[in-house]
Amino acid sequence: MHHVRHSPDHPLLGSPRASPDNVPSRRLYATFTLLTVTILTFFFIHLGLYSAYVFSSSVANISISRYHISTDPVTTPSEAPSAVGRIVQEGRGATEGSVIDTTSLLLPAWEIQVVVREEGWQVDGGQLYCVFPNNVTSVAIASGVLLSMGWRTFKCGMPERARRRLPFRQPVLMKSPEKGYPATKGPPPELWRWNFLAYEAVSTDSDVVVFAKGVNRIGMQRSPSELTCVFGNDPSTAARTAVTSSAMEMFRCGHPDPTEISDLADEAGRVMISLEIARQKEAIPSLAYYSPWHRPSTEDGDPNIDNLRVQLCACTMLYNAAKFLKEWVVYNAKIGVDRFILYDNNSNDNLTAVIEELHGSGYDIRVVPWVWQKTQESGFSHAAITLRDKCAWMMYMDVDEFVYSPAWNESLNPSPLMLKSLLPEDIPGQPKYGQVSINCLEFGPSDQHVHPPEGVTQGYTCRRKEDQRHKSIVMLDAIAPSLVNAVHHFTLQQEYKTKVINLEKAAVNHYKYQAWPEFRTKFRGRVSAYVVDWMLPVNLESKDRVPGLRNKPIEPPGWAQKFCEVRDSRLKEMTARWFGDEVRRWPQRL
Repeated sequence: MHHVRHSPDHPLLGSPRASPDNVPSRRLYATFTLLTVTILTFFFIHLGLYSAYVFSSSVANISISRYHISTDPVTTPSEAPSAVGRIVQEGRGATEGSVIDTTSLLLPAWEIQVVVREEGWQVDGGQLYCVFPNNVTSVAIASGVLLSMGWRTFKCGMPERARRRLPFRQPVLMKSPEKGYPATKGPPPELWRWNFLAYEAVSTDSDVVVFAKGVNRIGMQRSPSELTCVFGNDPSTAARTAVTSSAMEMFRCGHPDPTEISDLADEAGRVMISLEIARQKEAIPSLAYYSPWHRPSTEDGDPNIDNLRVQLCACTMLYNAAKFLKEWVVYNAKIGVDRFILYDNNSNDNLTAVIEELHGSGYDIRVVPWVWQKTQESGFSHAAITLRDKCAWMMYMDVDEFVYSPAWNESLNPSPLMLKSLLPEDIPGQPKYGQVSINCLEFGPSDQHVHPPEGVTQGYTCRRKEDQRHKSIVMLDAIAPSLVNAVHHFTLQQEYKTKVINLEKAAVNHYKYQAWPEFRTKFRGRVSAYVVDWMLPVNLESKDRVPGLRNKPIEPPGWAQKFCEVRDSRLKEMTARWFGDEVRRWPQRL
């Protein structure tokens, strides 16, 4: 806190000049000043504590403990394999008060994600609640399933009364919240922070890929020499291998010696894996598990689905985008996409029903459950690792992006060869191409105040003048071990090159800034991963903030007319000609 020299002339801290007539005023002013300084001091001390909790990425601030309802002693951080809470099983045929381990994470916007650490666990009906140590509660909503472990997750809000005391404590899941938070010996475990966590791992033939938040950040990429992969939850017995690659949230390391982990594995042969930062000499919290035999894949479901490798797949990550999916799938399938890979980022709309309808119409769609917020680069890297036997080329796109070529205007009907014509052919003596880069044209709200009932390509026709960042179609066999450096940009093996397509040949129409009710739903998804409460005026200049909106999800003046420099109806006219009246029914039916 800065100290200000008292001056009799200072407009805030100066006191009235001494005179026999103003002594009561001086006393009153001194009392008011002292009270003001006391309040401000209290505020800044608590703000500092809050900021240290939210923004610090040091694992030293995390107290890890394990407990049950019984009188088991609370373990110290070095002894604990993980920070776990529990779920009280009520009405499930289990003993009253019996427990199942859970782990709770603090997400942005004061959401809590509760992970039930038991594969295949089911709720036998009824509502569940998150109950916090001070007995405040919130409704727990069923969320997605962890890809590699099959663990169920739930989400609940963190009530304001639970935010008043640091450190924040993990809730329990209960069916009968009126019974209150169960008594424990020792303090409940602290909430894990989503911005510092190993959350997924996958094995390849040659190494292991760990996905973790908080180790690398924008402007700070740790060298592999600073990191170690740790296998096992006890530091004294854990196996360790060197990290060979560090890029954003992806870290590669060698397989451990099987003899070193044979006693560390669970019944399914899995071992907890984490990352150790050399300077801190302690592994970061982890929900990731290693298995040399485990190869996560898509939820194919139907055994009759063709699992042969196709030439071109389209991969996207989506959240509550069911209303856009039909139009995107139908259009891309007609111009050449053979298979669709959907990373479902915890959607709670009618996505399942839409996918079932598309399946019934013959479209090849695979769904990958991916609950982790703000991890598109990691999801796309996961697809590049695990789907090489399913796809030769992968087009990484969002569901509001459509490839368009002016040359296609000459065709009366779409053709599955259109997209494939953009892929390079191997010519003897010529450089090999492993990636196709296509620039984007960003479309704005186009005078729309609500989502256009005729769909995206028909409803938005106004865009920015300049093209923006590119999108990629990548040959999966050409991707180098270092994987992703930035969104949609893969590092290729040395012998492969990138083919850049100019706007005259093809572009990606990105319908980015839509009608305000639609665009508003993107607001929270773009808040910084390091801001728990996005309504606070903190980190306002982060690139993860929505441009120009900062921390207020309020429609800016003239939003419907923003980002409109060029009227571009080429794709609208082309799709109307190809599909006729059917195109107007895409949002409702196929």
